[in-house]
Parts: sequence; C-alpha cells; structure tokens
Amino acid sequence: MKSNIREILPESVPGPSRPAGQRDVLELSAQPLPVVHVGFVGLGERGRQAVMRWCHIPHTQIVSICDLSADNVKAALTVMTDNGREPSCVDSSAEALCQRADVDLVYICTDWESHADLACCALLHGKHVAVEVPAAMTIKDCWRLVDLAEQQRLHCMMLENACYDYFEVATAAMAQAGKLGDIVNAVGGYHHWLNNRWEPWRLRYNHAHRGDIYPTHGLGPVCRALGIHRTDRLETIVSMDSAARSGPDYFRRVCGEEGEDFSNGDVTTSLMRTHEGRTIVLDHDVMTPRPYSRLYQIVGTSGYAAKYPQETLWLDGRELTAEEREHTLNEWLPADLRKARAEAAKYDDRGGISFLMDMRLVDNLRKGLPMDMDVYDLAEWCAVVELSRLSIEGGFVPIAFPDFTRRRQ
Repeated sequence: MKSNIREILPESVPGPSRPAGQRDVLELSAQPLPVVHVGFVGLGERGRQAVMRWCHIPHTQIVSICDLSADNVKAALTVMTDNGREPSCVDSSAEALCQRADVDLVYICTDWESHADLACCALLHGKHVAVEVPAAMTIKDCWRLVDLAEQQRLHCMMLENACYDYFEVATAAMAQAGKLGDIVNAVGGYHHWLNNRWEPWRLRYNHAHRGDIYPTHGLGPVCRALGIHRTDRLETIVSMDSAARSGPDYFRRVCGEEGEDFSNGDVTTSLMRTHEGRTIVLDHDVMTPRPYSRLYQIVGTSGYAAKYPQETLWLDGRELTAEEREHTLNEWLPADLRKARAEAAKYDDRGGISFLMDMRLVDNLRKGLPMDMDVYDLAEWCAVVELSRLSIEGGFVPIAFPDFTRRRQ
C-alpha cells in the first residue's frame, strides 16, 4: 500500500549523501582542553547571565566578548569584574572573535535568526560551538550545521537547559535503564504566557511564521529519555494549530500595527511517532493565560513520571510518596550533578539548570569526551520548527523526519 506520509518538500530536501570518509559525530571526542578558552557572542540578558555563570566555573578563561551594543559590552565587562574575573578582550565583530587563535569555544546568545549563521562561522574557523535555542529555524540550516560539524570534526551543542532539570535527568536515566518498563508515550511542551514580556522581534516572528517555533524546551528532555538517534529515531510528525485569537491584539499593542494577518495560532500541537512505535505529543503556547509548564511526562508499561503540574512518580503500579520520590530521584541523578546542585542554584535563578549545563559542557571539553547533546540532537529538535509548518500548511498531513545521521542511506 502506498504510504500517505509526505516527504519533505523540495526546498527542504537534505543535501547529498555524506562524502566518503566523513563520519557522524555521535561519539565524537576531541583533544582534551585543560583550560577551556571561550568567546561570547551576544551580551543581552541571556548572554550576560552566561558570562556570570562562567566566572564561577573552574578551568575556564573568558578570552573575548562581542556585541553590537556598546552598552551590552560595558555591562558584560562589569559582570566579569564583579564576579572576580579580569575583563576580557572585546572584538569588533563575531567573525573577528571566531578568527582568534586563542578561542576554543564560541558561545552564542544572539537572536534566533542569527544562530545558525554564527554557529557556521565558528565551525568554519575551527571552533567548537555552544548555541542558544533554537539553534536553527529551517531544515536547510539544520543540515548546514550537521555537515560542518562532521566535516570539521567539531562539537556543535545546543544550549537546551531544560535537559538538565534534576527531575528530567533522573527520570531519563530511569527510563533508559528500563525502570519504567517499555516506554510507549511521552509528552512535552512549552506553555509560557508572555503577556507583558513580549519583545517586538519575537512577536514579529510569530506574526510571520506558523507552527511550533520554539520546540526544544519540551522536546529535548523527552528525546533524551527515549534515546532518540541512539536506540530509537523520530520518523513522522503531524501538526495542527488553533486559530490566532490572541496574536493580533498583542501585535497591535506591542508593535503598533494591525495584526489581522497574524500567522501563528495560539496553540500548536504536534504528534510524533518513532521507529520503535512510541508516540510523542508536543505543545506550544505563549499566548494564553495558564501556568508555566514544559508538560514532561514519560509513560511506560510499568511506570510513569510527570513534572507538571506537580512532580509525580509511579513505579510497579503505585505512586511513590513525596519522600520515596525524592530518595529515588536523588539515587538516579548522576553523581556530578547531585554534588553540584546546591552550588549551581547560587548562579542561576532556574534552580541551577543552566549552570549544570555549562559545567557539563566544560567538563566534557576538558576530558575530550562527547557532548551530552550533539549536533544531531540539535538538528532533530530544531527541525520541528519547519516540519510543523509544513504539516499545518499541507492540511495537517503526516511529514517524514529527515535522518540527520544518514544511517538509513
């Protein structure tokens, strides 16, 4: 019977097969770096927070910083001195920073649409890359990053801090070890009512684009638990959206323009199926007044884990008490994260998850180990931005996931 799953539309078709001798980077290790020399590109609020965290991570040196705003540069230099570091050099452009011989890692905290170009620039100049979410907004850019990481044999990691929440880390380890039985379903998402926190650039992106444009906070932790592109792979996605009821009003208030042709619906929901027959439900909603949630649920044949609206853990057919749950989660949390958790919370108002992410990044680079999240994770999670749009605009049809590892070729 002929499949009714649509392949990616022509403008998004992957490039040529991997050239002979070019290997995937799933297990890429690199020369250990006793001290990680980092350069920061983008020094807005998120970039300055990252600079502050790195001031408290041993065996690192902040070599250079760069931003289009002189005020942002000045504020970042103040952050460094206030947190016990010598002021770094200031480069005039991102490319100049990427060209520096004394930079090992380029850490990118700019706007969404510049992420992929800047990451490619860093890779082309022989630097490892850490790039904020979403790292790519199109399938084409996902492939660019995969191809360059493979060609250059360099790490390209997306800074998805939700993967370092202690509940997600511990329950993912449990799922991987079979403690929840066979995983059959997972739920993730991003419910975050922006209300008076809208910035014009973000609202304009929603005005112009349809689909789940910010999928990685919800999808990343779920994919980690399911072992995507390690023991399973994403195969199919179907997406649909609600009407755009809230967007036009926000657009008028924030951007001062009429928004009748606002593209993105208030809520976008995607359903995915993996090669092993698991299903994933993914939600995106930044428009409506409801509590913050990343949804995060892992459903197995003998266990269940859910973080929202409150942490819940079922094992062997019964719900664990609060005391049992905390003991179990602590037991399954990796030793380094468990040890650093209290310290991490001092430098990150999200409970320390961004600090733990940076700490692990540095530790892996220093030991020459693969990243916790590789360039294929980046591509798979970010691909949902365009795949969800293609499904919706095609009449809510199933769309095949690209195989970014190219193992099926």
